[in-house]
Amino acid sequence: MVVRRHAGRRRVVADDVEPAPLPQGVASVLAVLPSSAVVLDKEDRVLRASLAARAFGLVRGDHLMAAELLALARQVRRDGEIRESEIEVAGHKFGQESTSFAVRVAPLGAHGQVLVLAEDQTEHRRVEAVRRDFVANVSHELKTPVGALSLLAETIQDAADDPEAVTRFAGRMQHEAARLTYLVQDLITLSRIQGADPVPTPGPVPVDEAVHEAIDRCNTPAAAKDITLVTGGVEGLRIWGDDELLVTALRNLIDNAISYSPEHTRVVVSARTTGLHNESVEISVSDQGIGIPENAQERIFERFFRADAARSRATGGTGLGLAIVKHVAAAHNGAVTVWSKEGSGSTFTLCLPALGGTAVAVPRTTTIPQEAER
Repeated sequence: MVVRRHAGRRRVVADDVEPAPLPQGVASVLAVLPSSAVVLDKEDRVLRASLAARAFGLVRGDHLMAAELLALARQVRRDGEIRESEIEVAGHKFGQESTSFAVRVAPLGAHGQVLVLAEDQTEHRRVEAVRRDFVANVSHELKTPVGALSLLAETIQDAADDPEAVTRFAGRMQHEAARLTYLVQDLITLSRIQGADPVPTPGPVPVDEAVHEAIDRCNTPAAAKDITLVTGGVEGLRIWGDDELLVTALRNLIDNAISYSPEHTRVVVSARTTGLHNESVEISVSDQGIGIPENAQERIFERFFRADAARSRATGGTGLGLAIVKHVAAAHNGAVTVWSKEGSGSTFTLCLPALGGTAVAVPRTTTIPQEAER
């Protein structure tokens, strides 16, 4: 408090009154809270604000910037009742439209002070939106083959006297059943690698063996379109992780390359080391296919997103293959990237940490034998 003398009289300048101190222990508690915390005095001035509150733009100087929070604080100061609410404030990051907060406002001490706690709910809401979309998409994707199977079964029943029709419709039923099987398998795989422990028993994984195993699983669809599968790059590379997950990721990439490539082309799978000390392994799958529109390249790793929905369903795709690839890469502390140009093909690259040492650079180029293509 500042005391001034004027005309022989003592006068207290109200604007210079020092704010009441915080109750004992409050400052220590606020310092360890993960949420944004603000303490206001009876004049709505900020006595204490956490770094998070300032980082989110809730506080500037000694002013609380969110009008909704200020209104809640005044109501709490008037009646002493704790209030909770949810608010939206302008985004504090470039390109972010708004930030969602769950707020709790409570009286603090006997000097008209108010405590404001704000918890950032933006990521939680985003995850919830993704979950809702996922459930909706799964329901839709399951409904399609199940409905087709039901309809085909009724058609076969009605065509019992026509052996050719029965054979044709039975083939369609097998196709839809296979599609349903692939979808369920992909959902199980995706669920497993998104768990808390996606690689329960990691170990050394020879990249050569994983590449050849993935190619072996894709020989039949490649042969059907007369697409040549070629391997190249560096031999002897190894990563630390799960061999089956790596094979699954590579198979999905190769399957995609085959599905979106014209007949009589080739798909190349190559491996190399990168980094100053060869600390990373890059496995690339390149095709001569139709390419991916630039505006779709950022979304192709989302679950059920299809750049060409009609073509994907026609080829039996589940829309989960690239999402699985992304999560397999993340589970191995790696990443997946894509380069593509419409009409010029695509290259998907898995970048994974190498397993110790420096691999010997032995160039190789191998084409699957002709008998495997038949």
